[in-house]
Amino acid sequence: MNPATLIPTPDAIPVPWGWFYILLMLTFLLHILVMNAMLGGGIIALISSFRGGEQNTLLSKEFGYKWPYTIAFAVNMGVAPLLFVQVLYGQFIYSSSILMAVWWFSIFGLLILAYYAAYIYDFKFEALGSLRIFVLEFSVLILLFVGFLFSNNMTLMLQPEKWQAYFTSGSGTLLNLSDPSLIPRYLHFVVGSVAVAGLFLALVGHYRFTKSSVDRDALISKGMGYFTYATVIQIFIGIWFLIALPKNIMMVFMGGSGYGTILLLIGIVLAFAALYFGYKQQVAMASVITLVTLVIMIFMRDLVRIAYLKPYFQLSDLTVQPEYSPMIFFLVVFAIGLALIGYMLKLAFGCRKEVTK
Repeated sequence: MNPATLIPTPDAIPVPWGWFYILLMLTFLLHILVMNAMLGGGIIALISSFRGGEQNTLLSKEFGYKWPYTIAFAVNMGVAPLLFVQVLYGQFIYSSSILMAVWWFSIFGLLILAYYAAYIYDFKFEALGSLRIFVLEFSVLILLFVGFLFSNNMTLMLQPEKWQAYFTSGSGTLLNLSDPSLIPRYLHFVVGSVAVAGLFLALVGHYRFTKSSVDRDALISKGMGYFTYATVIQIFIGIWFLIALPKNIMMVFMGGSGYGTILLLIGIVLAFAALYFGYKQQVAMASVITLVTLVIMIFMRDLVRIAYLKPYFQLSDLTVQPEYSPMIFFLVVFAIGLALIGYMLKLAFGCRKEVTK
């Protein structure tokens, strides 16, 4: 069967696709920053709990009161980029979501469980005693599994030839486990979250933009330590991810496309620069380089998606039926929403400072 026959006809869009593309890149960057702090912070807290000691316990507790915030923001910040992916690639992501519907719908319940466990870990930290490590582990494992499900969907949507498995089993439990790039793609996301979360801890210690019970030097030292080690691992996983891609897609970054090759080279240079400044514990420079690296990685991720879908679809194929008022309304609400989020964060950190005085 020709896989193209399984792809639904895309819906018309109200404005040129470039608007949605820019918004997708912007909102995904915001989401990935918060999501990395959330997941990576949980992993660091869990490692700290296993290692024990006064400073590690304080660090784990420190993360505990931030965790409900970060989960809430990560989930809410993820809504916009997911919607923009659906606008631009709806015929692909809706199809893949249906094929793994049982797993996809389970995400709602799993996130509620993880969120509830995060609140227990925060408010019952002392009362839980030795049991708190199990509560933390429970929540982190759920979040890791949710991330794995997202990686499955984001890869399955790119490979319509895999959709034919529906005719063998239409139970809605299909996962893209046969894809060689799935595991390195997923690990790249997980290890990257530890690096960003470590950098976040160092920023808290360096700039003190929120009250912390952990020693300032310890926050910087431990945060930059996690950042540096995770970055080293990221370099190797990144190579694994690259060579696991189909050859025609891998070559996009190795001479087949000037744009893709330049992005890869910049990404490599930035990775080693981040490693250098992380080792030197220069928090500000490491933060700037990491932010730029994330932007580069987001565009590389998009190039992979474009290359996978090239035989079936290009964004320029989308039909435009002009209707600008919904876009204007969204931009206004989006700006107001960001302002309100900033204000809520200010209030939250302010309240925490009062409590800890």
